[in-house]
Amino acid sequence: MRILSGIQPTGNLHLGNYLGAIRNWVKMQDEMNAGSECFFFLADMHSITVHEGREQRLANVRDMAAALVACGIDPDRSVLFNQARVPAHAELCWLLCGTARIGWLNRMTQFKDKAGKNREGASVGLYVYPVLQAADVLLYQATHVPVGEDQKQHLELTRDVATKFNTDFGVELFTLPDPIIPKETARIMSLRDGSAKMSKSDPSDMSRINLTDDDDAIAQKVRKAKTDPEPLPSEVAGLAGRAEALNLVGIYATMTETTPDAVCAQFAGQGFGAFKPALADVLIDRLSPIRRRYVALKDDHAALDAVLAKGAERAAAAAEPTLRRAYDAMGLMR
Repeated sequence: MRILSGIQPTGNLHLGNYLGAIRNWVKMQDEMNAGSECFFFLADMHSITVHEGREQRLANVRDMAAALVACGIDPDRSVLFNQARVPAHAELCWLLCGTARIGWLNRMTQFKDKAGKNREGASVGLYVYPVLQAADVLLYQATHVPVGEDQKQHLELTRDVATKFNTDFGVELFTLPDPIIPKETARIMSLRDGSAKMSKSDPSDMSRINLTDDDDAIAQKVRKAKTDPEPLPSEVAGLAGRAEALNLVGIYATMTETTPDAVCAQFAGQGFGAFKPALADVLIDRLSPIRRRYVALKDDHAALDAVLAKGAERAAAAAEPTLRRAYDAMGLMR
């Protein structure tokens, strides 16, 4: 079993990133059997689809590496690296551009969402980045890829590319990866709008809890989170139509690894004046150790670069046989 997943280094992580993906990565790492591997990478090559200055990109990669280690990713047990240190990603992407079809890419909904009405002004990289995602996965013969609802289409395209390449060149080269879809994927919403996902791009910092927030900031954001005047019901079905209330109950349930129904039963009949302080205490208890580890790591650039270099060396060694066989299958001398 080989698990692979990546994350774009776009600045500080927030609670949605942690509960939606990274905490699950740590669990997968901790539960891996002997002989199995986890590959986690910082998708800095994907990040170039949006313009960003050199120094900012370098800082984002190091910050994200520090945050992942602080959250529990162990560079000795998992392969942690950034894409740009492993040129095989770009090489295989170009080879697979000969296999992927325009029609497949035209159906990718994320390009339509991200390009919006300015399709002609979007970068070519934004259009073809699903092919780079396919290369990311296929390069390591990943057997399983953790995905949320918004990424399932990308994994289906990866399987299509692998199948067509294997068929076109008469080889059994690429493993067809299976998705890992958590039974209950945490979907964390904005603290100011229960209908919008928690996001770094929201102009209001009060809409999200950053993993770098101190205890006072966490408590303040929870205290000012949008709610309603009604008390909590005895079961989660009673939160229908109360998006902000449901979000806070969901955060509490996810952080304490229980169910929204259990949270409602615990606080039934109580208002948010009682519930919010309890939620703040849970968040501070769970996030403070992560913040302390992150602060201790973030400015040690030499140590972070050494972690990423070590991971890249391991990743490159794992990728080389696949890349070599892909060149050979296509009749390209390398």
